Amino acid sequence: MSTIIKREEQFCAHNYHPLPVVLVKGEGALVWDENGREYIDMMSAYSAVSHGHRHPKIVKALETQLSRLAIVSRSYYTDVLADFLEYACKLFAYDRGLPMNTGAEAVETALKLARKWGYKVKKVPADKAEIIACRNNFHGRTIAIVGMSTEDQYRDGFGPFPAGFNMVPYGDVEALDKAITPNTVAFIVEPIQGEAGIMLPPEGYLKQCAELCKRHNVLLIADEIQTGLGRTGKRLACDHEGVRPDLVVLGKALGGGVLPISLVLADDAIMSVLHPGDHGSTFGGYALAAAVGLAALKTVEEEKLAERAEVLGERLMKGLKAISHPAIRDIRGKGLMIGIEIDPKIIHGHDLAEKFLQHGILTKETHHVVMRLAPPLVISEALIDKAIEVVKQVFSEI
Repeated sequence: MSTIIKREEQFCAHNYHPLPVVLVKGEGALVWDENGREYIDMMSAYSAVSHGHRHPKIVKALETQLSRLAIVSRSYYTDVLADFLEYACKLFAYDRGLPMNTGAEAVETALKLARKWGYKVKKVPADKAEIIACRNNFHGRTIAIVGMSTEDQYRDGFGPFPAGFNMVPYGDVEALDKAITPNTVAFIVEPIQGEAGIMLPPEGYLKQCAELCKRHNVLLIADEIQTGLGRTGKRLACDHEGVRPDLVVLGKALGGGVLPISLVLADDAIMSVLHPGDHGSTFGGYALAAAVGLAALKTVEEEKLAERAEVLGERLMKGLKAISHPAIRDIRGKGLMIGIEIDPKIIHGHDLAEKFLQHGILTKETHHVVMRLAPPLVISEALIDKAIEVVKQVFSEI
């Protein structure tokens, strides 16, 4: 075992189960380990590296801003935050943006906005606001967020949890309709459930949910942290159904693979409920993040990464579906967000991830039965084809 792995195991909390590889360098869709071996990154840090490792435009924006000013806190104005937010708001057609750092922070921000809107605008009785989420969701790891999770491990040992969250089955519009009460202020949903195993809802689900929310004066919150910024072949996954949520939560790829940056977008009717002192973050919207976030958004547009994801996703899906093996139960996804569901009686997901690692592919399983294939959107056709051949080879050896 690598001495680096031994030291991390000794000094780091054991809240992850990493694969046995020490990565030291990355470029584009490739990474290298401490021994100089090359791997195709088919995880892209859960979409955080959608632009690829060390994208020159992102690195340049980071270095240029770092040489001028990094952070002064939101107690003052900077010359970059307005550029970032104006570009984001115009790109996605919303009035305002509220910048944060991690995806979980942005989800918490959206939940707070929804609750305050419920009390100040919808006039829900004090402390009675209800928010509906989907079973098997993954919106983050804070106590409030795991309180609306249905995953036992995420909740075990962390209660008691805040009240006011109701669960409905994912993809079930009728269940959502029945769950809405006069005190419901919001419905939060992932357009594609990533952590649950790349689960796609039925066709038209998001559109029906949007219509239902509008009819009942309930805010629709789209968690696009994994699916946004081109990952599924559209700028936002909601765009596949022409849905404009009341609030959009962005993160991961927004940081260009170099910083944690997140953002909540909404119109004035919702954002106006916040006043100075109501909510904030020391690093939320700091100058360095604003410069990187702006570069990340511009790069998605200038390099047409959403369009790349659509074309390359079809190529990857076609190649994977041509593989026939009894261990493969299903292959599903959209754009470059694809999952291979396997039969755990034939092979455990972690064991399969290690086999991929041995053959030069970096990926990871979720819930032991679904392998994620979600490479950087800048990946080449040649690397897509190589990854397909590796997947075929690995399954032929099982």
